[in-house]
Amino acid sequence: VQLQASGGGLVQAGGSLRLSCAASGRTFTLYGMGWFRQGPGKEREFVAVIVGSGGATYYADSVKGRFTISRDNAKNTVYLQMNSLKPEDTAVYYCAARISSGNMDTARGYDYWGQGTEVTVSS
Repeated sequence: VQLQASGGGLVQAGGSLRLSCAASGRTFTLYGMGWFRQGPGKEREFVAVIVGSGGATYYADSVKGRFTISRDNAKNTVYLQMNSLKPEDTAVYYCAARISSGNMDTARGYDYWGQGTEVTVSS
């Protein structure tokens, strides 16, 4: 499986961005797709994930109510709509995919990773 992320950029605080992640290859094997991020000098952290046939979603507490993850199954694409952005959301955002259930918020549970897309939120 290959993952291609896009949509990052520079935005002012309070603004919005939408990230996209397109999957290709053996996508039928995937259980879920999501996003992690790594800010300057920080560890990589979980952001959100959408899983299963029902599309259950999970979010980090820091983004609940501001970010929304969704998917288009026909396009094998997952989106992350980010609203009310804050300077602390500045990070490289990574798309990730997994073939099994388990702890959703740990990076080691994900089997495939895309390249990062940079999001910068100015104050």
